[in-house]
Amino acid sequence: MLTIKQPNKILLGYNSAHDFEIPDNSLIITSKGAKSRGWINYIRPNEKFELFDQVENNPSMNTVNLILEKFNNLKFSAIIGLGGGSCLDVAKFVAYKMNTKKILIPTTFGSGSEVTRISVLKIDGKKQSFHDDKLFSDIAIVDSYFLKNTPESIRNFSAIDALAQCSEAYDSSNSNLHTKFLCMKAFEVIEQAIYENDDEKLALGSLIDGLGFGNASTTLGHALSYVYSNEGFSHGHALAYTTLTAHNFNNSIFYERFKKIIHFLDIEKISLNENFDEASEIILNDRKHLDNNPKPVTKENIIELLKSIENL
Repeated sequence: MLTIKQPNKILLGYNSAHDFEIPDNSLIITSKGAKSRGWINYIRPNEKFELFDQVENNPSMNTVNLILEKFNNLKFSAIIGLGGGSCLDVAKFVAYKMNTKKILIPTTFGSGSEVTRISVLKIDGKKQSFHDDKLFSDIAIVDSYFLKNTPESIRNFSAIDALAQCSEAYDSSNSNLHTKFLCMKAFEVIEQAIYENDDEKLALGSLIDGLGFGNASTTLGHALSYVYSNEGFSHGHALAYTTLTAHNFNNSIFYERFKKIIHFLDIEKISLNENFDEASEIILNDRKHLDNNPKPVTKENIIELLKSIENL
């Protein structure tokens, strides 16, 4: 028996976030640039809302706790997550803790966080992924408007993130006919979006990706990536080379296409400062990803993979 899980409602289309009516008495969780970029005005909240705009890249559980402490005495009708995957992950976890309705509006298109049951947060400086049905949004709003004026590096790394997710999930031992269909379609649409510089396709592909990998899980590429993210590389940047290396190890059907896209986007190489032996222990403990990998992975495999990333 297969089980497919996703948010109750997904709104898709240009201006969809602008046309949606934000509930009174909402808490908007976002990053510092939201006001200056005009995002707050665009989604048109009324005067009765609170704002937390201090979410950092690769956020920690400390940020969640700060928000919970700051707004401890207030009752909100909804938590609005507005921003990239970092903002959405924080908003999801805060809403989960507050037992409050979640409305998620991505402004970058790669994490798929708006339609998954996953939140990635740092604990003691190390990334951890939390998986729970209570992290699903109640409403996800996918509006390609936010891609206007997006810096090229952010756009590229977001697209790589989505490609890594859907291709890893396609190969996952937890995949099924439905998720494979979604993941293959997502890869095709995002691939076209990259080569054609098409905002609408990128937004759509990212959404399909989230629905696919959210029901199948990512694998080795993501397990390898977190040690690089812990050293400051953005998630998508790290995945460009950790997923490429993982696809080679797994004999993935996506290896050559993924490699071609990395070269097309001219993604800068990554390097790890941490001792490979210590890094491999951290990676080996990431069973949420490694247990779904199509091939068994040993500590020796991981060390060799880290070495091969250095030599790309």
